Amino acid sequence: MKGLDSLDWVVITAYFLILLAVAWWVIKQKQKNTEDYFLAGRNIGWFIVGASIFASNIGSEHVVGLAGNGAGDKMPLLIYELHAWIVLMLGWVFLPFYARSGVFTMPEFLEKRFDSRSRWVLSVVSLIAYILTKVSVTIYAGGVVVSALLGIPFWIGAVATVVLTGIYTVLGGMRAVVYTETIQAVVLVLGAGILTFLGLDAVGGWGELKETIGPEYFNMWRPNSDPDYPWLPLFITSTVVGIWYWCTDQV
Repeated sequence: MKGLDSLDWVVITAYFLILLAVAWWVIKQKQKNTEDYFLAGRNIGWFIVGASIFASNIGSEHVVGLAGNGAGDKMPLLIYELHAWIVLMLGWVFLPFYARSGVFTMPEFLEKRFDSRSRWVLSVVSLIAYILTKVSVTIYAGGVVVSALLGIPFWIGAVATVVLTGIYTVLGGMRAVVYTETIQAVVLVLGAGILTFLGLDAVGGWGELKETIGPEYFNMWRPNSDPDYPWLPLFITSTVVGIWYWCTDQV
């Protein structure tokens, strides 16, 4: 693999310096109360909230996993990424209940609706499942990406990712998280656009790409007779997983 050029290092260094500066600025702000710490004072604006949600759900597992799926003729698996509509469903259906009851999380709502036992059960089960199915994959994929880019051992990249993220999250609270993720969202969108343009230019354009790999490669909705990716079972299972995933984000 080709190593990073000097310009690459300059961009990476500038990116991390900006993130550290924003995190430090937020940390220096006094946290007035628990609402300010955990909910960023509830006054950060719709764009920051949206960008933060966008960035928090795009991680190293997408860089490694989805890129690998796309390269391996597994485009139908992108159906899982179409379930962003579930976020809107949660906003329209569940958020009014949260607002009227004055709670911030699903376990807290269950405690008010039933009892403290239901809160603890949901919290423990969801946290264990989230660690085993989401956090572990993200840390592993992050270690792979950092190790490949910087040429350092895998475990150093994985540990450094956890430690650095944990430091500014614990010290700065939710405000530090949302502001740094907003920067990451901008970088992700711009970076993806630039990479798409450069990639298409390298292969001779969109038409040349389709002619080279064939139109069937891009078919996400394959017939139910397809032995690997029948569209209906894949759509049903991905919907169930999508609802579970977004609901666990409310823990």
